[in-house]
Amino acid sequence: MANTIDLHTHSTASDGLYSPTELLQYAHEADLRILALTDHDSTNGLAEATEAAARLAIDLIPGIELNTDTDDGEMHVLGYFLEYERPAFQETLKVLRDARARRGERIVELLNEQGVDIKWEHVREIAQGAVGRPHIAQALIDAGYVQSVPEAFDKYLRSDGPVYVARRKLSPLDAIRLILSANGLPVIAHPLTVPGMQKLQAWLPELVEAGLVGLETYYGPYTEEQVQQLHDLADEYKLIPTGGSDFHGPGIHPTPLGGRFVPFEAVERLKSEASKRMGTNPPEFVLPPTDKE
Repeated sequence: MANTIDLHTHSTASDGLYSPTELLQYAHEADLRILALTDHDSTNGLAEATEAAARLAIDLIPGIELNTDTDDGEMHVLGYFLEYERPAFQETLKVLRDARARRGERIVELLNEQGVDIKWEHVREIAQGAVGRPHIAQALIDAGYVQSVPEAFDKYLRSDGPVYVARRKLSPLDAIRLILSANGLPVIAHPLTVPGMQKLQAWLPELVEAGLVGLETYYGPYTEEQVQQLHDLADEYKLIPTGGSDFHGPGIHPTPLGGRFVPFEAVERLKSEASKRMGTNPPEFVLPPTDKE
């Protein structure tokens, strides 16, 4: 069955390799009809993507992906149908992006201390939007230290690697509340990556109570057995099973753009839920202070 939907993609507005226009063009060539742009901590690619989507007759869903931390590792939270131009929402995203930039600069400093000569200025040239580790990986490739993005992560940039730097802490509950402050729909991304099924089941009641509406079920490399497990869990908590490729560009994730089948029902249910809250007054969100504040 041909797939026409991808609800998890990235552009150069965060750590994707293609501009929003290029991403939409590739989506058109892949015969996608519905696409969500979900850049990390940024909605800066959405205006350009909206123009390209209109020209190519693709239904664009405005989205975002927020990275959060738990005691068991990272958890990512997607947000869909955001009223993303709200000033308070954008101010919070800028704080998160600034923290990403400081983190990236520190990683480059640590690489330099180990004799790996790459320049922060070059990383910033590569990262047209929010800085991410894939941009540092590309700088390592450009300088000849590695041959591919996966090699850069394996050798230097993995979470237990020699130059890893922790991000500004944001909890899954914080991310849900931030998305709700823009009348968006919070969805847990790739839920089996971290924390895994057992932890996920323990956390879901609190996350659902906080406003979680979906669970990314049809994700990239997940097996049919894993998809069924997640679908059953989504049904148990009355969550919307969503899905997508998590496409960043060649060599970063194994699933190509549009490479994971996503049922149209997922989009129908998201649109129905979004219509209930569009234009309403959302709850305010205050970013928790860091340990240094």
